[in-house]
Amino acid sequence: MTSSPTSGDLQIISRIAVFCGLRQETVAHFIAGAVAVMLSPHEILFRQGDPATAFFIVIDGWIKLYRITLSGEETVVNVLTRGGSYAESHALTGARYPATAEAVSNSRVVRIPANHVVRCIRESPDIALAMIASASHHLHDLVQQIEQLKAQSGVQRVAEFLASLVPVESGSCDIALPYDKLLIAARLGLKPESLSRTFAKLRSVGVAVHASHVAVSDIGRLRQIASDERATVRGSFR
Repeated sequence: MTSSPTSGDLQIISRIAVFCGLRQETVAHFIAGAVAVMLSPHEILFRQGDPATAFFIVIDGWIKLYRITLSGEETVVNVLTRGGSYAESHALTGARYPATAEAVSNSRVVRIPANHVVRCIRESPDIALAMIASASHHLHDLVQQIEQLKAQSGVQRVAEFLASLVPVESGSCDIALPYDKLLIAARLGLKPESLSRTFAKLRSVGVAVHASHVAVSDIGRLRQIASDERATVRGSFR
């Protein structure tokens, strides 16, 4: 189901990297040709190899990006939520989508057609600079993901993921996992059984996982584990 973007959508869109620093009127003009798409869980937004005819901004919900390998296995590339954008550069160059986008939950996504983007860039060169900045932002995120997979232990990756969900800086809190554990494991480059073992290890530092809910007794310690070197992390569990 599609509809016109709302004023609330515009507020979210204006804060993403593509539009950061642009005037509100410029952003409003940019999304004038956009439509808001409602997706149900497991509904496909676009598939790997489809022509990139638009780029997308997540307004609400969770969108999984994944590739199918030559062996037919699914490899999760990223999981986007509110404010996340994807395929800006692919839409501009007429390339094909390098991954499939699938809704993990009920989701709302704004779709901006590539031909409208090109027209707007010709009218306002500031948008072209913003698109370049967005591409740089995505590259930075990708480098961080590679560093996380290569340099961090599984415990650190899980701790960092949980810390990103915590709404406060210190003390204790309860949080809800945003999607199922199979997807969390895939997103963090872990096997499901490795994720379960990591959750068990984190119990000793005050992290209790019950189904989709997590109780964190010491947020500061969780953040420290996420950022510490491997030797320090190993020492925390002795």
